[in-house]
Amino acid sequence: MPKVLIAECKQEISSFNPVPSLLTDFETLWGSAFLDYHRGLNSEVAGALAIFEKRSDIELIPAYSARSITSGGTLAGEDFTHLADEFLALIKAAGPVDAIYFSMHGAMAAENESDPEGYLLAETRKIVGEQIPIVVSLDLHGILTHRMLTHTNGVVVYHTYPHIDFSSTGERAARLLLRILDGEAQPVTAVVPIPALVRGSELITETGLFGQMIRHAQSLENGPGGLSAGMFIGNPFTDVPELRSNSLVMLDSDAARAEQEALKLAEDFWAVRQHLHQPLISLDEAVERTIANTSGTVILTDAADATSSGASGDSNAILAALIQRGYTGRVLTPIVDPDAVVDAMAAGVGATIHTTLGGRLDRKRFEKLPVTAQVRMLSDGDFVSESNGAIWRGGPTAVLQIGQHIAVVTSRPVSLYDRSLFYGHGQDPTRFDAVVVKSPHCQPHFFNTWASQTLHVDAPGSTSANLPYLGHTVCARPIFPLDEDVSFTPQAKIYRR
Repeated sequence: MPKVLIAECKQEISSFNPVPSLLTDFETLWGSAFLDYHRGLNSEVAGALAIFEKRSDIELIPAYSARSITSGGTLAGEDFTHLADEFLALIKAAGPVDAIYFSMHGAMAAENESDPEGYLLAETRKIVGEQIPIVVSLDLHGILTHRMLTHTNGVVVYHTYPHIDFSSTGERAARLLLRILDGEAQPVTAVVPIPALVRGSELITETGLFGQMIRHAQSLENGPGGLSAGMFIGNPFTDVPELRSNSLVMLDSDAARAEQEALKLAEDFWAVRQHLHQPLISLDEAVERTIANTSGTVILTDAADATSSGASGDSNAILAALIQRGYTGRVLTPIVDPDAVVDAMAAGVGATIHTTLGGRLDRKRFEKLPVTAQVRMLSDGDFVSESNGAIWRGGPTAVLQIGQHIAVVTSRPVSLYDRSLFYGHGQDPTRFDAVVVKSPHCQPHFFNTWASQTLHVDAPGSTSANLPYLGHTVCARPIFPLDEDVSFTPQAKIYRR
């Protein structure tokens, strides 16, 4: 009975967040507990399990799962070494296997390793040998590296942004791995590196220009000879040597056609690159437009402090600007500030505290905001994600009322690409005049479809869509839009196994 090993290692980081990620920012599981966690979730591993468990003729070998609680700064070197050693030790302890599925992200980086996913794949090859098929699923914000491609038989990438296809991506990866294992496919992969970093509403796959490329990739993957196809737009905030965009087409045995189609995807992407950027308005203009709004809720998109992209989460820039202007509406905002939570916990629900809010982590960009606040609620910070049903953990959390404004203050960063943090702490965004959303794009029904307007604010932060502001020093140059007059002659690289 063939043995299929499953493992997971996932984190997305911003190199511009000064707060390093640590081992304590990860949840780790192994053995059956790893698989049990995923059953019933909208996750890649859950999707893969749904396919693998239909086969009575294979044995599943759960190895190891390391999932970051949320994105963050660059992972500390010693912590990555410990994590990698644990990961690889459990791969080795599993003994001989016949195939491997890895669920990864692709935008992880450590102080001592710029390509952690590639490192883990390369070291796994040393353990299992060159003949064992390995398929990896990745986020389309992953940085697709030569080392990843060299040591895998297949790469499967998300097809949606905002991401909703976690489970179906795992299903696609599992089907591909079984086809390779059963000898039904001989993958050949063509990848075209594209010197471009992008960020903006046209990347929304349902409505934007980027969706046209994704739908073409899907037609290739689902068509004759198709195995996998997609686009990687990288995470512009993970400043590593191979940061860029990539087109990928994997076909059964047909290198020439894979190259042709990968080149077409890359050329189509490059042709519209100027449109794949988010128009931003200044903080001052955002405040003026919020004050002028007379009906409905204004969504103030603060993508520069997007914790799901690796930011610190402690920006108070928008709240401070509104308070300074004497805004009379009600604002709802998330902020990471463990010290303010300690003050609230010590005082108790109903108490009034004098503290500061925000500006404790990324002190380069933010200043502490002195506030007088009433403690409205205290919690352990655990709440259920409306996106995938998992428990998200913000650490000890306080709901603070500053005048008419509400801040949901967590001790640690937590993903904010839906409304879970707000609802989990008794706050209905529709009842506020302005809501700060620290995510570049959420599913439309979370905010945009009911809000009166959405403002994309050019605020400070380590995940700003104003990419030249960040100060990249490591990625290959020239690259659009960090440099002017970037030329592009598309060339495909071919990978076979």
